[in-house]
Parts: sequence; structure tokens; C-alpha cells
Amino acid sequence: MTETEVKYFRIDVELAEQLIIERMPVYPSQPLPLEQATGRVLRQIVTAERDQPPFDRATMDGIAVRGDQLQRSSFTVRGVQAAGHAAGQLAQPGDCLEVMTGAVMPDGADTVIPVERVNPGGDNTVRLQRDYSASPGQFVHRRASDHARGDELLQPGVRLGAPEMAILTAAGQPTVEVAAIPRIAVISTGDELVDVGRPLADYQIRSSNDRAIAAALATRGFNELHRAHLPDEPAMLLQRVAQLHDDHDVLMLSGGVSMGKYDYVPAVLRELGVDVVFHKVLQRPGLPMWFGVSGAGKPVFALPGNPVSTLVCATRLALPALERALGLQAIQPPQVQLAEKIEFSPDLTWFLPVKLSWNDNGCCVAAPRPTNTSGDFIGLRGTDGFVELARGTDTFAAGTPVRFFAW
Repeated sequence: MTETEVKYFRIDVELAEQLIIERMPVYPSQPLPLEQATGRVLRQIVTAERDQPPFDRATMDGIAVRGDQLQRSSFTVRGVQAAGHAAGQLAQPGDCLEVMTGAVMPDGADTVIPVERVNPGGDNTVRLQRDYSASPGQFVHRRASDHARGDELLQPGVRLGAPEMAILTAAGQPTVEVAAIPRIAVISTGDELVDVGRPLADYQIRSSNDRAIAAALATRGFNELHRAHLPDEPAMLLQRVAQLHDDHDVLMLSGGVSMGKYDYVPAVLRELGVDVVFHKVLQRPGLPMWFGVSGAGKPVFALPGNPVSTLVCATRLALPALERALGLQAIQPPQVQLAEKIEFSPDLTWFLPVKLSWNDNGCCVAAPRPTNTSGDFIGLRGTDGFVELARGTDTFAAGTPVRFFAW
């Protein structure tokens, strides 16, 4: 494929990101039982089933009293108000009920005096400690003070973590509408690659890219995955890639996209009718990255074969686009400070692996951990991700704020 056949050739990272997002499909939604929805992306508005709290609620163990009776030095205990039981009642002004944290407040009571501030007296009475002064309404979580029935609690586009699952449960949602997970084929190409558990010749290497990509996808919730290894043979590539395309929603290839004699992937994808959007991004590592969309509207990511390049391109460009296609709200990557001065002369955006720590001022700092080459995936061991050093600048001083992308 020549440069003139590519819509965008050797483009900036920002344009590559934009072009991918613009061409990503919107994946459908599906109902799931609540217990299966953890980690999925919400596709519905969730409203409150009832007031929260649904009743005036004690927030301390102690005694429940009337706030207009706090001038008293003692109260008569008329029983116990336990959590999960209907509200009792204070019949007389000087009465109290022992109350447990989380229990409904008894009828007539609006104040809790902590158990640590009362002493037992005779004849079912309790006395307030002499140095203690209570305030009316204290230690009571008022009904609907968090939200009222019908209030909007969650909007589409959030990933369902622990707080969201608690909210869904409180909202009485036995099922929840979430984004369907696309089926993704992760394809490694190359005659030199051999999977684990198989004999390895001196001139061959283990196929690690497909497993690294699959792991990166799985940690973001993309678990409808199929891994495949294809040889550097055009006819076989054409047949198998066509089949994998038909059986999946996304193709993510690794290798065979550069300018070498055996880099057949772009030509094979063109023959299959995949419309190339761009080829080559002005970045290091990962300059040969290729992206297109098939006639069926399925995105095709063809990543460089060097392991560091593969993982960087997947993390920086492919994964965020897939998350947006699920409807996940866009989240800006955090900024961290460079731990030391960095110099980089090529006119490329540099994705530099880093190890994070915090300085004495509480700022997150990134210590560079450059790899020997883009093939040195062992050098990524112990790193937290990479920072993005924009092209057009040769020197980045220590303390410079830069965007960080976690593996």
C-alpha cells in the first residue's frame, strides 16, 4: 500500500486518537442480573426507589430522647430500639429507649445521647455525665437527607464499581442495563512466534504480544476474547483474518504492518475491504501503527510487532476508544511530575515508561524507566505505565507536569 492510498499518513497522536474515536461503533446494551454487572458500563438512568435514609436513623449506640428534654439529668429506660425493628414510642417526656446504630428512631424521639455519655442509675434510669452537654437533633441521620424518592442516582456511562453496586442495590435494581462487551480477536502474526508449551527452535521466540494485549483488554472488562496466531503467508492470512472478522466485532493484530518484505497485513486488510484510516503515527514507540474500518463497520487495529510498541499502542489508542464505544464517560488521564530532566530530540511524541512515587510535598512523580529497545518488554517490569512527552520539545525539566497512562 502506498502513501497516497492512505487517508492519513504519519500523523500526530492527537489526530490518530480523534480519528479512531470518530469511527468507533456504539455497542448495544443488554440487561444483566445485578450480581453479574460488576465492572460493566451502565446504560440506564437509575432513580431512588425510596427516600434515603427511609426513616430517621440513629448513628450512634446510646439512648433516644426528646430534644426538648435535654435539661434533664436522668431518663427512664422503657425498652430497646434495635436495628431492623419497627419504631417504638416515647410515651412520657422523660422516657428514653436504648437505641442501636442504624435503628429507626422511636416515635417522639429526635436526639441520641451516646452510650459513653450516660451512666446507669437505679430503677431503670440512666444519668447523663455531669460534664456532658447534648444538642437537640444530634446523632440522627434524617429521613431523605441523602436523597428523596425518585431522585436520579446514576447516569449512563459510569463503570459499576463498589459504590455504584451499593447504589443499585439500594435502588432495588434486580437487573441492570449495561453495555454489551464486543467480541475481540487478538491476532499475532509471524513465523518466528511459538506459543508456550510448544517446542522452541533457536531462531524462534515465544508469542507474548497476544497474551499482553489480551491481559490489557481483560483488565478493562473486555473478556470476550479469542487469541490466534497466523503465519507470514498471504493466502493463509487472507482466509483466517476474513473468518475472524466475520466471527468477531473487533480485530486487533500485532505485527506485519511496517515496510518489510514479509509485512503482509496492510495488503491483506485492503483485499478484505477494510478501509484504512491512517498508517503511521508520529510517536515512539509504535510509529507503524495502522487503523481501519471494515465494510461491516468493524474497527481493525493493526499494531506494530515489537512488544513495547504493541502494548503502548493498545494502551494509549485502542483501549480508550473501545471504552468510549461502550459509552464510558471520557476520563482525562492524570498528570504527574517528571522526577528528573528528560531530553529527547526526535520530532516524535515519546511514550516513556515510568515508576510512580510521591515526594515530600505529596505530589505524584514519575521516574523514567526507559527500555533498551521497543523489543525489551522485560524492561517494563515494575513500571506503572508511561508518560506522554509531546513532540516539538527537546528538553523537559524536572517537575514538568505530563500526562500519565497506566498499563
